[in-house]
Amino acid sequence: MSEVRIVAEPRTEFGKGAARRVRRAHKVPAVLYGHGDAPRHFSLPGHELLLALRNDPNVLLTLQTDEGEQLALPKVVVRDPIKRTLEHIDLVAVRRGEKVTVDIAVTLVGETTSAVLVDFQMTTLSVEADATQLPDGVEVNIDGLTVGTQITAGDVQLPPGTTLIAAPEAVVVQGLAAPSAADVEADIAASDEETGAGQLTVDPEAETQASDTAAGAGTGDGVPETGGPKGSTSAGNA
Repeated sequence: MSEVRIVAEPRTEFGKGAARRVRRAHKVPAVLYGHGDAPRHFSLPGHELLLALRNDPNVLLTLQTDEGEQLALPKVVVRDPIKRTLEHIDLVAVRRGEKVTVDIAVTLVGETTSAVLVDFQMTTLSVEADATQLPDGVEVNIDGLTVGTQITAGDVQLPPGTTLIAAPEAVVVQGLAAPSAADVEADIAASDEETGAGQLTVDPEAETQASDTAAGAGTGDGVPETGGPKGSTSAGNA
């Protein structure tokens, strides 16, 4: 796992207005919980925090505060739904040697035959480990995976010092029968039929009458003409 030192400035103003001012200063409002202490409020530098979380969602932060250094792990990260910028972060205080529970990423390695469809059900695993020695993730080898074969959480090889918290019988990945060419063609045909059933039928005679009516409207009978390019607004009508 990675460890990042970051300056944590104390916050004394709270509420939405205060939080917006913090963000305008390119910082992120943060709250530190843990060890039975009262929550502590900080402002963290936005760019440094973004880089730290991008490289490791379970990054160990060494907060440099006015009261000394404090180890912390990300608990809840709130991002802007559109810009994906950091809006707020909750941290949990930890100590060296302390056991914590986190979710680590699962990565599939290896290959299967074209006859096997890989059903990847769990992209993360809940584990317990030393707060300062959290694994970045685990790899699951799918070489030789066959139809009907399952790899469960209990089958995953974890790094030393890491204990599985997730249910051992939970399925991480399994092999399914890949659809045949005939199955794919049948699905396409069924989709085409369903799409065709929803199409509107146009009456050619009604379409001709509509075209004639539209052509007559262009003669100007009873329809005032407006000057200027399309989309412009006359000052007299504003």
